[in-house]
Amino acid sequence: MGRKKGYVEFDDNPPDDFDPANPYKDPVAMLEMREHIVREKWIQIEKAKIIREKLRWCYRIEGINHHQKCRHLVKQYLESTRGIGWGKDGRHPSLHGPKVEEVESE
Repeated sequence: MGRKKGYVEFDDNPPDDFDPANPYKDPVAMLEMREHIVREKWIQIEKAKIIREKLRWCYRIEGINHHQKCRHLVKQYLESTRGIGWGKDGRHPSLHGPKVEEVESE
């Protein structure tokens, strides 16, 4: 008996039967939703780490001109780190206020 070669497949979408108004109605859907949220948070955190590493290299390579040459990476990094914290209030992300972009567009 050996292990199967391959990779684990995850469903990219949140569970369809999860009800945010009554999360304890379906415990399986609640756990699937929690796993989905954690997985998405980790993806956002890892993307921010990749951008941060690119920014470090840009600072090192550009030297004194990093203010002009690396500005796009700084903006991208700051945008990627906005709103990816775990938060201390424990609320579901759908209960948090809208992002700044969404408020300005309305």
